[in-house]
Amino acid sequence: MNIDKTNGSSFIQSYQKQMQVSKVDKAKPLQKEDQLQISNEAKQMFESKAEFDRHEKIQALKAQVQSGDYQVNSEKVAEKMFDFWYGK
Repeated sequence: MNIDKTNGSSFIQSYQKQMQVSKVDKAKPLQKEDQLQISNEAKQMFESKAEFDRHEKIQALKAQVQSGDYQVNSEKVAEKMFDFWYGK
């Protein structure tokens, strides 16, 4: 009976070569992150428009409350509370 011995070291060497993969530097991001820049003029335009709209809504609500025409929609209030507490 003749048993052929194969050289096991060649298998180990090929495995070790596969394991010697160069490591990737994980500190550097592979892609740049998106950035958004809004000019100061655009910010001022947005703030003035939003403030004007808000002021109009507040004045309209005050007028309704003072005249007695303001009515609370209980269904909307309940729906908003439900959405808030149950995350919908």
